Amino acid sequence: MTQYKTTGAMVMALLMWLMLSSAVQARGGLPEFTELVAENGDAVVNISTTSKPKEMASSQQLPPGMEMPEGTPFDDFFKRFFGDPSQPRAPQPNSLGSGFVLSEDGFILTNHHVIKDADEIIVRFSDRTELVAELLGSDERSDVALLKVDAEGMDLKAVKLGDSNDLQVGEWVLAIGSPFGFDYSATAGIVSALGRSLPSDSYVPFIQTDVAINPGNSGGPLFNLDGEVVGINSQIYSRTGGFMGVSFAIPVDTVMNVVEQIKEQGYVSRGWLGVVIQDVTRELAESFGLSKPRGALVSRVVAGSPAEKAGFEAGDVILKFDDRIVDSSSDLPPIVGRTEIGKNSTAEIMRNNKKMTLSVVAEELPEDEQVASGAAPRTGEFYNSRLAIEVTDLTAEQRAELGPNQSGVEVRKIESGPAALAGIVPGDILLSINNQKIVDAKQFMELAEQLPTNKAIPVLVQRSGASQFLALKIPE
Repeated sequence: MTQYKTTGAMVMALLMWLMLSSAVQARGGLPEFTELVAENGDAVVNISTTSKPKEMASSQQLPPGMEMPEGTPFDDFFKRFFGDPSQPRAPQPNSLGSGFVLSEDGFILTNHHVIKDADEIIVRFSDRTELVAELLGSDERSDVALLKVDAEGMDLKAVKLGDSNDLQVGEWVLAIGSPFGFDYSATAGIVSALGRSLPSDSYVPFIQTDVAINPGNSGGPLFNLDGEVVGINSQIYSRTGGFMGVSFAIPVDTVMNVVEQIKEQGYVSRGWLGVVIQDVTRELAESFGLSKPRGALVSRVVAGSPAEKAGFEAGDVILKFDDRIVDSSSDLPPIVGRTEIGKNSTAEIMRNNKKMTLSVVAEELPEDEQVASGAAPRTGEFYNSRLAIEVTDLTAEQRAELGPNQSGVEVRKIESGPAALAGIVPGDILLSINNQKIVDAKQFMELAEQLPTNKAIPVLVQRSGASQFLALKIPE
């Protein structure tokens, strides 16, 4: 009996040792951030801005001829609540964010939106020193701003730059910034995804993390475990305004491309192709002869653009650009944007179920990229029972808005059927169907009768000034 008790005690002791050992190993596997923060905290800065007050709103002013006499009670009342327009008003604090020292000679990086519309930019360092910064350049599309302070007599600590291309999903990262004005706050997490595209930021392949980022963190650095900056914290996804586990940083390679251009020419230029693109769905992949959904589907070619000059057509699926794979439509803008202006580039496309290569020379991205079109009254109506759709010819105004060599028909009415299931709605302008250009309503009726059944058919639709492909399928 004693032997069994001894054996049982030994087993229990072994189990306890194994559990403790596992716990120690688990703790030992977690990253240690104390040295990283100590080495880099001094390179992080707080950024605040001031702006001159705007002129008093008209709603705060009395109509002409109704001014209050000086010294009256009503005059005192309006001055107390609306201010005295005869007295100068002090500049008002505007925004608060973060930044970091790029080099010891006083170059500072932050976000464009932190310093936007500022009349004065103030940089506060870890030793509480405050300096007025000069804005050397700012790029709204990438949300990057380059500042410069007079660093004479100062011993500035600069960050080390890493390579955002080396990042991997699951890798630990650390942010340092001033959330809600709490200076030099450190938060950590992992890389959640790479190459994220946001609707309003087509030219930045964002780093997605779960690092706690809040208002005031914007413009601060994102470090890897080697203490190297791999990104600038820029945005959060939130339904409340606060952190919800999804934050985005601008990759450092994108940032430095902007910095180099600002230093060299004072502004940022980007390559431009001149196509409106969309993702390839499973149904559209089938209709374009692709084995799986991939690439960027061209739904419109801008008139006079490099793409038009190179021979791109609506319905082309761009698979590669300059030997860089385009898995989705969000991959293309950053690739083209980084392309050297005037360079002869190649694009691998799928057209009519065949691969081909086009040569294109990227031009500089214009300030206004948007191309609009509209709608107007109808001239004649045609109903197709096969698709359950009624269309009408375009007016001269509509054809003019579409641009030269463009044509189509407008959807007048939709009933329950294949067209409705495809997502076509009244007011849409149909530009092509089954990769055939639509000339007018009569020709559309002929094309509709020739469409195959039980097969995904691409339909190019223009809606609210934007073009997109829809997948239509006619049952047997």
